[in-house]
Amino acid sequence: MERNLKNVLVISFGFLLLFTAYGGLQSLQSSLHSEEGLGVASLSVVYAALILSSMFLPPILIKKLGCKWTIAGSMCCYIAFSLGNFYASWYTLIPTSVILGLGGAPLWSAKCTYLTIAGNSYAEKAGKNGKDIINQYFGVFFLIFQSSGIWGNLISSLIFSQASNKAEISEENLACCGAYDCVTDTTNTTSSAEPSNSLIYTLLGIYTVSGVLAVLLIIIFLDQIKPDQAETEKEILETPTFCSTFLATFQHLKDKRQCLLIPLTMYSGFEQGFLSGDYTKTYVTCALGIHYVGYVMICFSSVNSLCSLLFGKISQFTGRKLLFALAAVTNTACIIALLLWKPHPKQLAVFFVFPALWGLSDAIWQTQTNGLYGILFEKHKEAAFANYRLWESFGFVIAFGYSTKLQVYIKLYILLSVLVLSMVTYGAVEYLEAKSSPGTPTATKKENVGPLTEETDT
Repeated sequence: MERNLKNVLVISFGFLLLFTAYGGLQSLQSSLHSEEGLGVASLSVVYAALILSSMFLPPILIKKLGCKWTIAGSMCCYIAFSLGNFYASWYTLIPTSVILGLGGAPLWSAKCTYLTIAGNSYAEKAGKNGKDIINQYFGVFFLIFQSSGIWGNLISSLIFSQASNKAEISEENLACCGAYDCVTDTTNTTSSAEPSNSLIYTLLGIYTVSGVLAVLLIIIFLDQIKPDQAETEKEILETPTFCSTFLATFQHLKDKRQCLLIPLTMYSGFEQGFLSGDYTKTYVTCALGIHYVGYVMICFSSVNSLCSLLFGKISQFTGRKLLFALAAVTNTACIIALLLWKPHPKQLAVFFVFPALWGLSDAIWQTQTNGLYGILFEKHKEAAFANYRLWESFGFVIAFGYSTKLQVYIKLYILLSVLVLSMVTYGAVEYLEAKSSPGTPTATKKENVGPLTEETDT
């Protein structure tokens, strides 16, 4: 198991380095590049390009380059985005956002495929259940990966705190915070002095180096998958045409279960977009100041990371239904509380309670939805993963698309509606599975299962 575990750790720390940079940059886009909405526009472009990428690129690149080199090449797309931030304009940031988006889907699909093949390979040799080994591998991956939010936010907070100019927030301005925010009026009410160019370049330099180290780690230390480790020889030798791959992504929608999982998959984009875009702006920045955003997101990432490992391990004992129910109840309670709460600096602890609970829920959405896709669609895993990224990206695009147009309470009602719909359609999927295999859980029909897929953050 040592060699397989080594490869899991190499991929995990490679993603940690890469998303320490990208996660930090994503959180800062709307603050660093607020002119004419450039920052928000760049994020929208990222996920729009990711949608196009999800339709056809992952299977083609994985079969032509293999998982290792697909991961390394896709990581370079993220580095391009970091470089584009050095001189941010519509002519630099938008093209590099497109490049990043195109590299996102192959990156995650290659990672999923690699870890699943490694898990199945070890399970076959050790005589263990493939599903259990893969869940453990992804638990380790998400434990390490989700901590990238801690380091990315910590780096930016430490650097920008050197020049932070904290202003006293008036009661009049505080009245504009929360669910019934004053829309555009809150944009500048609590704005701090912008950091100097030297500090911005220092931060971008650190993020760029972090991305380069991620690529080098993958190239030097990650083992290439051996041909005999692939699930079938046909998968290795056949390279699909663009048309066949494009059609396969949409033909997969003929599977009723995939259609029913669309709301749940989109909700992943909605809930992540709300926390990073709306909660940080209209609750944290508005009431406490921008210098607290990093610390609040560190709280989210810490809980998310620990819970990802926890739920990856206990899912085999509790089952996924109970965990999905826990996430739904937790998110519903948070949404209702956010609708009623009027944020105030004197309630400092409350600002950290919400991201902690959100992190717990998000850990379940990520690990269990990943596992659900891998178990349900083991025979058509690449098309399924492409659909996962496609619909999650739609969730992000929609969330960022109406970010500056709607008041927060409307966004919260939309979020709650999508959550309810997601649970109804997820329940239908479980019903179909129980109906198709009475007395035999789908997950244990075969020892080996298809690869899982992520979450979170492009």
